[in-house]
Parts: sequence; structure tokens; C-alpha cells
Amino acid sequence: MHTLAVARAVHGIEPLVAAEIERHGLGAVRELRHREVWFEPAGPPGRLASLRTADDVLLVAAVVDGVGRTRAALARLAAAARSLDARRFLRSAGVPRRGGLEVSASAVGRRTYGRYEIEDAVGAELARRLGLAYHSRSGGARPPAGALAWRVTLEGDRAVIALRAGARPLHRRAYKTASVPGTLHPPVAAAMAQLAGLDAPGAPVVLDPCAGAGTVLIEAAARAPEARLLGFDRDPAAVRAATANATNAAHAAHPACAACAACAARLPGPALSGGPCFSLADAGRLPLARGSVDRVLVNPPWGRQAPPRGLLARDAGRLWREVRGVLAPDGLAVALVHGTAETGTQAPAGFRVVRAMRISLSGLHPELLVLAPS
Repeated sequence: MHTLAVARAVHGIEPLVAAEIERHGLGAVRELRHREVWFEPAGPPGRLASLRTADDVLLVAAVVDGVGRTRAALARLAAAARSLDARRFLRSAGVPRRGGLEVSASAVGRRTYGRYEIEDAVGAELARRLGLAYHSRSGGARPPAGALAWRVTLEGDRAVIALRAGARPLHRRAYKTASVPGTLHPPVAAAMAQLAGLDAPGAPVVLDPCAGAGTVLIEAAARAPEARLLGFDRDPAAVRAATANATNAAHAAHPACAACAACAARLPGPALSGGPCFSLADAGRLPLARGSVDRVLVNPPWGRQAPPRGLLARDAGRLWREVRGVLAPDGLAVALVHGTAETGTQAPAGFRVVRAMRISLSGLHPELLVLAPS
């Protein structure tokens, strides 16, 4: 078994990734770095694909220290790849040699060489060691499907050469075949579900008043399958997208249901008993009784990719009044909130901040706020 793995993550949620690793017995966490959680994996590498807050999981093949910021670093990286017993590494990872290989690279800090040069220096040597074709990304080329995915990350003077544990990055959810503007990055949605404490005893009622493509509640369902999950959106296209994605996720979890006529006849609606149910409604007028919801998970449409519409277009604060009204006195809301870098962490009226986490997402720095009624 490999002695070291790296979970890549959205910056800011690294502690949540570490908590998920340890909670599910996937390994022992050793270090948190920028966008990375280093850990000693437990059990077969295939188990690591169950991580939902991580963007990707990599099995470490080599750690190279003393990698500088000048072009001499390229020769050092190439030498490290050349000295790697790549065939033995693949066998220990349970990964067959197949379809050539690709390398993707990222670096923190200014350097006199670029990512494609890093990729080509390492990729050419790995290809020689494995007897496979190397598919370079330089010039905008796309590697073929099925190629072995290697990754090189540089931070400071340390480089890591690693192999992706699964066939695809973890953040690319197979269920997400339909999308709408402003749809949320799935690992961030999973982080919101984790912050909400959905694994507490009981079957909580969970609401997403701005459901979009359904990502938040689908990730919540993976964490709390017994929860009652209610999603609303005023856009019929969003409701259709969310329902399709939820059905995909449910069928993946219960393959026998894919051919179930009774299940298909219920669409649109919950994909399976206990799955998310999406309906048309304006978030400014929620069709729910006061105090009937235990948890609210929301990524509000604050005018970036998805502008507020309906009642929220005239009064953005109405969302929080509606959420406060339907939330139980001991309930919690978890929200992805933009614009707090200038004003500091501020709770909406009627709430107090229990926890705040600044993250980096699509070039912005929103916060994940855990809110309790005040």
C-alpha cells in the first residue's frame, strides 16, 4: 500500500477535507498545505474515490526538494522522473498500463519556466520508463481519454510527482449532466453539507431555496441519505436540470433502479425515495410552514453568473427573512456569501455567525458562513 497520498482541494476547505478523510477511515492526516491535504491512506486506493470535498486524490510517487525558480529546475524534475520505478509504482497502485500518459502541472509562486515545460520535462521521462506514448498539452492539445493521469505540483522549493488515484478528477461528478449559470462546484457543495452537520441523528428537513442544477442537495443526499431534501427554483429549466442530475445520482447509487418503470414514472420529482425533490417556487416566498426546516443550504444568486430574479430582484434581503421564517429555532443555515472581504464577516439580519471560512473560487474569495438564528 502507498505510504503517502495528497488530496487536492479548493483553498480554504482543506480542514474539511482532512476531517472527511479521518471520519471515514481513509487514512491518517499528516499535513495541510495550500490546496492540499497530505495523508497516509488506509486500505485499497479505490476507496479514496469516495472523498466528496476533495477536487482530486493523488498517490505520491516522488517528492523532490530543492527545486528552484530558475530553468535549472526542469533538469532536476526530469532526473527525478527518470529515477522513478514507474512500472512498479503502477503495480502497487493497482493501475494498468494503458493508452499513453498525460501530465498536468501547477506551481505556486513566480518562476522562469512555465507549466507546459514542467509537464514535458516530467512526461517525456515517465513515458520512457513505462514504454508508453506521452501526450503533451502544449499548444492546446487534449490528451486522449483513458491516458494515465500524472500530476506535478510545485510550492516553494518542493515538487511532488503523483498519479491520479481514479480514472477522472473527483470534482467531475458523473451525475452532473445538466447545468445552469452559476452552478456550484460539487466539492464546495459537499463542504456546505459537512458544515451543516447533516450526519447528526434523525432525518432532518434540508432546504435549498435557490437550487439551480441541484448540486447542493445531491451532495447533501450523499452525506445524509435519510434526510428529507427540498429544493426550489423559480426557473423551470433549473428544476428540470436538478431533477435530471438527482435521478442520475440516485441511479448510480442504486443501479437496479435504472430500469425501474415506477421510478421513471414519478419524474419530475424525487429521483428515488429519500432523494432530493425539486419544485418551482420563488425564494422570496417559500411555500413552507414556519419553523419546519432543520437546515438551509444556499448559494444565493447575487448578480454574478446568476442575477437575482423575481421577488429577490426587488429586495435581496427578502431571502434571509424567508429563510429565517422557515428555519427551526435550533436550526442552522450554511451560505456561500460574496462581498465580505470589504465589510468583514457580517450575519444577515436575524442571524449570528457560528463559523466562517474564506475560500478561493473562480478567482473570487467568498465565505462559507454557518448561521444560527439570533
